[in-house]
Amino acid sequence: MDIPRNELRKDVKAALDRASVCLLQGPRQSGKTYLARGFTSVAENFFDLENLVDQRRLEENPQGELGRLIGLVVIDEAQRIPGIFPVLRVLADRPENPAKFLLLGSAAPYLVRGVSESLAGRTTYIDMGGFSVGELEPQYHETLWLQGGLPPAFLSDEPNSYNWRLDYLRSVIEQDLRDLATLRLPPAALRRFLLLLAQSNGTVWKHSTAARVLSVDNKTVQRYLELFEGTFLIRLLPPFERNLNKRLRKAPKLYFRDAGLAHALIGIRSQRELRSHPMLGASWEGFGLEQVIRVLRLRESECFHYGVHGGDEMDLVVERGAKRYGFEFKASDSPGATLSMHNSLRDLGLRKVFVIHTGDRSYFLNDKMEAVGIRNLPQLSQTWEDS
Repeated sequence: MDIPRNELRKDVKAALDRASVCLLQGPRQSGKTYLARGFTSVAENFFDLENLVDQRRLEENPQGELGRLIGLVVIDEAQRIPGIFPVLRVLADRPENPAKFLLLGSAAPYLVRGVSESLAGRTTYIDMGGFSVGELEPQYHETLWLQGGLPPAFLSDEPNSYNWRLDYLRSVIEQDLRDLATLRLPPAALRRFLLLLAQSNGTVWKHSTAARVLSVDNKTVQRYLELFEGTFLIRLLPPFERNLNKRLRKAPKLYFRDAGLAHALIGIRSQRELRSHPMLGASWEGFGLEQVIRVLRLRESECFHYGVHGGDEMDLVVERGAKRYGFEFKASDSPGATLSMHNSLRDLGLRKVFVIHTGDRSYFLNDKMEAVGIRNLPQLSQTWEDS
């Protein structure tokens, strides 16, 4: 199956038109390398820093190697040589500007010393994940939910996909976190931590619970949570904390960015097992939320969750300028409006509430609430702000 990812290609091209350096960041195996190879056919302009030969070339004489190149230069897994970023700053500032640089990274810049300082003001950033509902035909959406969007997992049959995802998570624990971490939890403890994260998918996160389960302090939990977030495994959705004269929840909610990885950790292997699992609702909430953020092209700074202690909640609140929108996620083919939705719409002053569900149909619940089938999310992306 060929999935061209045209919108993502347009974004990269536009970013390279605006700046000398573009950082395309996202989890391992999300297709960054495949996408980047479509932008250059010059072999010597492509550096894979997991390849020892390429790594040595840039470690020994980075300015000499990169300074002689013309056109687009791609550096894959750029975070493996942090010392390269000051060199790129010098090259990006050349007046003749004979080359542009596309950097691929599977760790967020704040985890890699030197990226923010060296390339500030010279770099455009693009976040990339696995496949989304906006890139796939509707008949593949259930597979996307179960197996996740990482191409090797999505494109495999159920048993092979499940095994691939377990191997992927093992490599994250034994390789990626080892390379990035300064604190040293043993692999067995990291596996327990990951399982706890998967079991907490779609819930309010508290450091104290994890610290108690793992027998570590809160600072250790915070550090490893940052690593899992920085390697694009999880998303921490901050609380909406405007002064509403209510006792608001002030802890973030935790979500796996890729539903397939969460399913592998809790042992869900098939559509049948997913549909009967106690975490069905939480799984759909996490999946739907990630799809909304990606398909509607939301910024992290616009996204919050809302909850009142012992009362109303809204899964996703989007604040864009002076306007606020609410999103609920229901693992149902025909959801209706709830009292919590009505109260949240009123208390937050929401322009509209969208209920993203598993069915095919979209329909109005009232003049300010609309149920939207997941297959219709790409169409909603064109109109939601005008609703």
